[in-house]
Amino acid sequence: MPSQEAITALKPVQQRKQLSLLKHLVKYKWLYVFLIPGFTYLLIFKYIPMFGIVIAFKDFSLVKGIWASPWIGFENFTYLFQAPDFYKILRNSIVLSMYHIVFGFPAPIILALMLNEVRNLAFKRITQTILYLPHFISWVVLAGMIINFLSPSTGPVNYMIKGMGHDAIPFLLKPEYFRTILVSAEVWKSVGWGTIIYLAAMTGIDPSLYESAKLDGASRMQQIRYITIPGIASTITVLLVLQMGHILDNGFEQVFLLYNPSTYDVADVFETYTYRIGLIDGRMSFAAAVGLFKAAVGLIMVITANRIARFFGNQLW
Repeated sequence: MPSQEAITALKPVQQRKQLSLLKHLVKYKWLYVFLIPGFTYLLIFKYIPMFGIVIAFKDFSLVKGIWASPWIGFENFTYLFQAPDFYKILRNSIVLSMYHIVFGFPAPIILALMLNEVRNLAFKRITQTILYLPHFISWVVLAGMIINFLSPSTGPVNYMIKGMGHDAIPFLLKPEYFRTILVSAEVWKSVGWGTIIYLAAMTGIDPSLYESAKLDGASRMQQIRYITIPGIASTITVLLVLQMGHILDNGFEQVFLLYNPSTYDVADVFETYTYRIGLIDGRMSFAAAVGLFKAAVGLIMVITANRIARFFGNQLW
């Protein structure tokens, strides 16, 4: 055990640390004040609702409430894994997520690299503004645009197809076109906004590295390959790890607004399935079990992706 003299000697050090922490809080008090709304939002809408997970293990009744509803253990999960639609929905969710990762994740990186090479500032700013605008269009409006654009009777796409002597194609009624339409719309909507993060990361790269590369005769492509991409590698890794945590999340609005009974086989995902079961059929316990399953898979994927990233030296933690 430490002696009394050692304990006495440690007290001034602890007091200095406490005083230093107090000075830090006083110095940056307004920054911490600005954090309060964010923490309040997370507490109220993210952490407190976690107690509601318990209904996944109960036969929840609105009349009885959460705590008075009877326990049923893992019956909801058993029913989920034995449901005839479960594996179809799991497949659809994974396939759509992989489409988003393969086509949607690299798109803002490529766009940011291209914009970073533009030397005309006026053209660069106008281009950035145009590319950001789709992010602010709601899915309700965007779905209406897609439906009108691809309409077999009045849509410009089918107008051109009929002009070339072919029959009109009901794109939104064809299962083979649904995923392509959905993923393309989502990439178009989010790619401009996603470039903000990568352009911000590129501003942290030391300009002297580019100057040295130019003196050594490096081309633009070589500068991108050996300076820019390694400079934003940590940002790419963090976002990819977080993206893997949403492997079963495909969004509700975009799928719900564009799918129909003829595309259920390829379009039905966990969000729409939970909506039908939880809200329309009133089986909230089962819907909570589906949500808990998705969260568990997301956690496993984040941990796995982070472990893989550790081999490249860019792990999240």
